[in-house]
Amino acid sequence: MGRSGSLAFEASRCSAPRKKLSTGKIRFVSIMLRPPHSVRSGIFAVLFAVAILAAWAFPGRAETVDLELVFAADGSGSIDDEELRLQRRGYADALADQRVLDAIFSGRRGKIVVTYIEWGDASSQHTIVDWTEIAGPEDARAFGEALMAAPRAAWGYNSISEAIAFSTDKILGNAYEGTRLVIDVSGDGPQIGGRPIDWARERAVDAGITVNALAVKSRGGNRPGPGGIPLEMHYRLDIIGGVGAFVMVADEETRFADVLLAKIIREIADARPTGHGRRQAGIGKHTLPPQYSADESICEANINERTGADTGCERIEMSAAGPENPKGDQKP
Repeated sequence: MGRSGSLAFEASRCSAPRKKLSTGKIRFVSIMLRPPHSVRSGIFAVLFAVAILAAWAFPGRAETVDLELVFAADGSGSIDDEELRLQRRGYADALADQRVLDAIFSGRRGKIVVTYIEWGDASSQHTIVDWTEIAGPEDARAFGEALMAAPRAAWGYNSISEAIAFSTDKILGNAYEGTRLVIDVSGDGPQIGGRPIDWARERAVDAGITVNALAVKSRGGNRPGPGGIPLEMHYRLDIIGGVGAFVMVADEETRFADVLLAKIIREIADARPTGHGRRQAGIGKHTLPPQYSADESICEANINERTGADTGCERIEMSAAGPENPKGDQKP
């Protein structure tokens, strides 16, 4: 799709291989091109074969939108069922707010696509509402209704790195081509398990994606970041990245719904294209911090259809114990 691959593999980057015509397709085209019984039928056969070849060789273009936006919401064990419901209601109401719709309409194409995922531990990332085009109030209302009706799925402690990796794959594998690509992460706790957070963030930024964050400090008290640093600082240093990346904070003085609304408007209204890679747009640290040294990973080069050569890391099995996993291995 023309997006750059991981800078770590820039020297050996290659585009995805073209699909080859199958033997059956070649046989069909050769039959169509056999000597015709008449000039008219011959012209028809040639034109028909050319059209078939063009359809096979050049599949339909991805639909162009102003923004591809992933809502990556915390669904870990620290979020009880009532908090989860209120969190989903906040996203549903924000997307249907007239100010958000006005921001969408102001775009060049007047249309965005959104998907909502919830995440928990390293093995728990779930699509709650899949990619949905938002071009009017009816679209936003339908998205909100689907979101509120879906059952809970995520469980366990916080793996923000796996949430970002899952969200990146959602963007790279969809059928849209957005001017801007954004992952909107919200959470009330720090990165705990899964693959290294630096790897997940930089993989997203290398693919042209901006990662923003909402630190929620009003649910069950303040959960600090590594080493006791404020949660929003942890998100700023370790989570966000890309063109225009930012962190917002919801606490006792600034309600979650109000901050979320402002955050979504800002993400939609920002017309700057994403996709410059971390060398130009990276925010935060780019070396593995000491607090994540225990998050071992096994990496190898993989090929992604939209990014070319890319880094892949095997997931490491993590212990179920931890302060963010009050329900242990039990799903809610």
